[in-house]
Amino acid sequence: MKIVIVGGGKVGEVLCRELTSEANDIVLIDKNPVIVERMMNKFDIMGIVGNGASYDIQQEAGVANADIFLAVSEMDEINIIAAILAKQIGAEYTVARVRNPEYSQQLNFVRESLGISLLINPELSAARDIFKIFKYPSALSVESFASNRVSLIELEIQEHSPLIGLSLKDFRNRFGTILVCAIQRDSEVFIPSGDSFIQKGDRIHITGAYEDISTFLKITNYITKQVRSSLIVGGGKIAYYLLDMLKTTKIHPKVIEVNEDRAKFLSEQFPTATIIHADGTDHDVLEEEMLTNYDAFVSLTGIDEENLILSVFAKHRGVRKVITKMSRTGILKVLKNVDPQSIITPKQIVANEIVQFVRARANTKGSNVEALYRVADNQVEALQFRIERNSRVCGIPLSKLKTKSNLLIAFIVRGEKLIYPDGNDQLEPHDRVIVVTTQKNFDDIIDILE
Repeated sequence: MKIVIVGGGKVGEVLCRELTSEANDIVLIDKNPVIVERMMNKFDIMGIVGNGASYDIQQEAGVANADIFLAVSEMDEINIIAAILAKQIGAEYTVARVRNPEYSQQLNFVRESLGISLLINPELSAARDIFKIFKYPSALSVESFASNRVSLIELEIQEHSPLIGLSLKDFRNRFGTILVCAIQRDSEVFIPSGDSFIQKGDRIHITGAYEDISTFLKITNYITKQVRSSLIVGGGKIAYYLLDMLKTTKIHPKVIEVNEDRAKFLSEQFPTATIIHADGTDHDVLEEEMLTNYDAFVSLTGIDEENLILSVFAKHRGVRKVITKMSRTGILKVLKNVDPQSIITPKQIVANEIVQFVRARANTKGSNVEALYRVADNQVEALQFRIERNSRVCGIPLSKLKTKSNLLIAFIVRGEKLIYPDGNDQLEPHDRVIVVTTQKNFDDIIDILE
């Protein structure tokens, strides 16, 4: 596929890395010649220096023949104008990153009236992920499939866990509809078999229906007490969207924001929340605001190092749910003894959304990827496919379906029915199937076959 990307910032760089590996023809447009040269040296792409919203620049980039046009610069207005122009020039699909809350309140209208295929907002997506983690306070990460009916959550096997030493075969016999999809053990990630055993320190990814997972967490002594209060440091866009989501819940948020004007704005927008004008990176301030009394702590400043230090402090002070926003997760590989609980990376979240969009349009027949998540440090992909009529995977018992290695068919959604499949089950047209694999670049259900 020919893909044109406007903007070589954090998201643009992730997209170049992700999409180049999937054998696409990529052209990057950015005003900064240093960025363009660096990206061309780093990835197998073409580069053009210029304004992505310029007609002449888009013509030079070959937008008229582009399958997908992605506008992910730092400026919302540039992205919207560039996407509209690209559609008029001839790009088949256009995607624009829009971050401003004023635009986000009318995304559907903007998208439909201006002909943009997809509008994405990394901060809004990050806030949604934090909101989902609040539902499962014992989980390190949470993803949802099948219209939120099926969850994929990450758990850490801590000392004294009743799961230590349990084989996956015994796990299934004991917990039935809960499935261990992947295990991360130190730097190794693998799709387990029935003979695999759970060990202390493992990070396991389990899937199941919402009610079944809630029951499982109670049985296995994970935290089940709901989050009722949260302390948030940093009142930026993510905090804004999160506060908006929390309005209809029983969770009471307190935000500490260093900028007085921003703190005043948030207090006006969200009168039921508590907004404090102070420096949330000051440990004395955190103690004054009684950090230890909160069920959850979320660090959302614009500086990774600050967020990391704040999260470590909150964890040491005994806050049971700590969520950290990180742009550069490579820092964690340097700091071996620092192990934050839940990491939120907006640029990776939005890159995953765009990669899912690209995968779903990766062949002329129309692919059937409906959802895509990366877990275990992006080493595992969890995909939701819709089974087309006459697909080669239909009508064959799963035990006889010759699939690739390191792959698991986790769930089948058939109408209103959730099926935890065994070897006798078969895939049928219109099913939605959740596949978990360490393989990469699946864009059609037939890609699971050997």
